[in-house]
Amino acid sequence: MQTEDIVVVGGGQAGGEAVAALRTAGFEGGITLVGEEPQLPYSRPPLSKDFLLGEVGTEVLLLRPPHFYEKHLVRTLLGRTVTKLDRDRRTLTLDDGDSLRYNTLILATGGTARRLRDPVAEAAPNIHYIRTIADIKRLRPGLVPGARLAVIGGGYVGLEIAAVGRKLGLDVTVVEAAPRLLARAAGPEISAFVHRVHTEEGVDIRLGTTVTGFVPGDDGRVTAAVLDDGTKVDADVVVVGIGLVPRDRLAADAGIEVADGIVVDEFCRTSDEAVYAIGDCTRHPCAEHGGTRRLESVQNASEQARVAAAAITQNRRAYTSVPWFWSDQYDLKLRSVGIAAGCDRTVVRGSLDEGRSAAVFYLKAGQVRAAEVVSSPRDFGAAKKLVANRAEIAPERLADVSTPLKDLLTSR
Repeated sequence: MQTEDIVVVGGGQAGGEAVAALRTAGFEGGITLVGEEPQLPYSRPPLSKDFLLGEVGTEVLLLRPPHFYEKHLVRTLLGRTVTKLDRDRRTLTLDDGDSLRYNTLILATGGTARRLRDPVAEAAPNIHYIRTIADIKRLRPGLVPGARLAVIGGGYVGLEIAAVGRKLGLDVTVVEAAPRLLARAAGPEISAFVHRVHTEEGVDIRLGTTVTGFVPGDDGRVTAAVLDDGTKVDADVVVVGIGLVPRDRLAADAGIEVADGIVVDEFCRTSDEAVYAIGDCTRHPCAEHGGTRRLESVQNASEQARVAAAAITQNRRAYTSVPWFWSDQYDLKLRSVGIAAGCDRTVVRGSLDEGRSAAVFYLKAGQVRAAEVVSSPRDFGAAKKLVANRAEIAPERLADVSTPLKDLLTSR
């Protein structure tokens, strides 16, 4: 059995960034990266956008080229699964029976797409979940002009798939259980804006309704989704985007504290001092509002990887970064920063009733605590700084489009 100084379990964004951050921080010991997929760590956001459209290849998704791992002496075990963690012996058992011994362990196990609890859906080959390159490759053949695409879930992933479907010439219906789109990710103003844009693009949006079942065809493929109001949505292809379930079972089975995610402190350390956890699988302290939170974002995965690497190399710094997110739909570039929950004032900059560029700011006790910006990278850069600084800007000045947002950074 080989002993490595550090073993990283998970070959996604967080795991890939962790090995790079360790080397950047000066760590010279042995590192092994174990990943379930056959690919080296890659970026997932393009999966539901450019990669699905076929505009970029697999090699473009890679976080770093293959020679990076060779140059930095990172051993990669791809297409392998860790089935057991023994904390007392500090060993990991792999799916083929092999074992790894570690001194420090980083869990970057990510999450899995939340699935429908329906036996017909589980067996149907034309119902798809989006999480991996393999998922997209299975989906692509069904996205042909004129086909009927039903998207279950009106969050970022579902709406990105809907936008791609329209671009490819499919008839698209989005079914969302909440009373508005992006109910968990954006405020009502941006939700209404996105709803308008998708409607203008020809998407049929059904809000406040859920899928209660499916109509199976003779070949096992579903032909329609049945809604709770008794109506049916005919479909040749169904994509489900109803959230993510953190992969915390390995930690839980080993006795590490979990609570809808692996619980970590501000340094990404779990209840076991030899084990760190990063990325979508974690629940960590919320510096903005107190308590804990779980974030599903590239920014969170990358920042936690750097925080864990710093702690392991005895250069500890707490994770206090303000979270930010993005989504591309049609020609829209939706960007958000901060957490709007708990804010007491909303300020709209620009018009959300026409055009495709605007911004919404959320204030708490006069401070800018969150922002959502549509199709203005320059304004988003300024918005990130305003939120990070908790700037106190008069609402009327935030709303005044005649004053460049960047000017508010130095003039209060």
